[in-house]
Amino acid sequence: MATDIVRVGRALLSVSDKTGLVDLARALSETGVELISTGGTAAALSGAGLAVVDVAQITGFPEMMDGRVKTLHPRVHGGLLAIRSEPAHQAAMIVNDIAPIDLLVVNLYPFEATLRGSASFEDRIENIDIGGPAMIRAGAKNHDDVVVIVDVDDYPALIDELRLNAGATSLAFRRRMAQKAYARTAAYDAAISNWLAREVREPAPKWRAFGGVLHQSFGALRYGENPHQRAALYLTAETRPGVATARQVQGKELSYNNINDTDAAYELVAEFDPTECAAAAIIKHANPCGVGLGATLIEAYEKALACDPVSAFGGVIALNRRLDAASARKIVEMFAEVIIAPEADDEALAIVAARKNLRLLIAGVLPDPNLPTLAVRSVAGGLLVQDRDNGALEDEALKVVTKRAPTLSEMADLRFAWRVAKHVKSNAIVYARDGATVGIGAGQMSRVDSARLAARKAEEAAAIAGWPEPRTRGSVVASDAFFPFADGLIATIEAGATAVIQPGGSVRDAEVIAAADAAGAAMVFSGIRHFRH
Repeated sequence: MATDIVRVGRALLSVSDKTGLVDLARALSETGVELISTGGTAAALSGAGLAVVDVAQITGFPEMMDGRVKTLHPRVHGGLLAIRSEPAHQAAMIVNDIAPIDLLVVNLYPFEATLRGSASFEDRIENIDIGGPAMIRAGAKNHDDVVVIVDVDDYPALIDELRLNAGATSLAFRRRMAQKAYARTAAYDAAISNWLAREVREPAPKWRAFGGVLHQSFGALRYGENPHQRAALYLTAETRPGVATARQVQGKELSYNNINDTDAAYELVAEFDPTECAAAAIIKHANPCGVGLGATLIEAYEKALACDPVSAFGGVIALNRRLDAASARKIVEMFAEVIIAPEADDEALAIVAARKNLRLLIAGVLPDPNLPTLAVRSVAGGLLVQDRDNGALEDEALKVVTKRAPTLSEMADLRFAWRVAKHVKSNAIVYARDGATVGIGAGQMSRVDSARLAARKAEEAAAIAGWPEPRTRGSVVASDAFFPFADGLIATIEAGATAVIQPGGSVRDAEVIAAADAAGAAMVFSGIRHFRH
């Protein structure tokens, strides 16, 4: 039976991150704890004037093999794993000259940090910790008798616990730390195994683990999609830049829905090379309600806003270039939840600062839309894992299937609309004209409904702007999947579309092509589908 209060008499400290180490060790020493340590940790403690026993003195073996072997020894693991109340364990300790270790403080080699840098394969291998995880797991298993600390943020809590209990720890504290210890090694091993899976090009390993470190807690996020759902944000070892790694300059904490929408928005604008054009996207409920390209950000933003100014209210705005003052001035005219951009000018920062609740995120760089990374979704009893949709239009795959080929301007808009459709929930229909979306139909069960919804949105936008007709007149249209019948295509032509891009592949392709020819419309097959659920 576990003893609630266990006094700490002997501690082993072996850390890669030396933050707070000396203060912790000094507090332990003041309570009479004997300090054992390894390599650089021992040197840091000795240098601070603290009495410390090198682990080599305990094991009788020096560190060897470039530090790969130093704590893998019965006098270390026996001291961590021995059950203090078990007579046979006590006898084994006496016979083998093993002293108990009551506290283990370990943080691991920074393997995850090597993934974010340009380290070689060999350097990453050398940053895989072996002794650390082995000790953590041993001590955490025996948490009835041993307390394990793996997070520098828990040093103050440990010191408070020892002071509260006159140099001892409570079972509740040890169990809480044991849970964190196993979670740390699980996330660490997940990072290593997923990296190796990429290296050996294994798309579906037999065992797959995902892990991360808490970035925003339940209190910070307040709740999930709805108030009755708890939520938190974890950072994984993935190196893809975006909302999770961005620096929040100002505004309230991001909500669960903010994070989801901001991720969708930033991934969309990353489709457009900022050296070629400025791009702006406005997202609502993970769907774009407007996307625009321009020579400047303000031009791109104004195009995006014109698509659906009603839905844009309270949305998330993503930009593919540095936020400038002119764009910032225009953006803050409308209520928005979040702005995300790679950078921002000082004057733009000052303009946005006047809207203190408006969240501004600086992401540093754009994610690479062509980079093969994983997308993960939970289902009851499992995880669905797939490659992120990095499918791009290939010139050689494009096939004009109608009597009339698209004009050069139509073709440019078809390419633009296709990139946007990739980020619209299925069934997706996107009308575009002059580098801007002019109608978006998303998430409908029928492709015809998506086409008609997008056209109706365009009519509403025209009425608000005072245009004589909706901008779907003379537009092009992208469909994320093939038209199963001609009715969906006919609906887009009735809305004014003159050219269409779609994957093709329906058993009724001939019927759909004939409908396009009858209307004098151009149609291009892309050969690639972009379902998004």
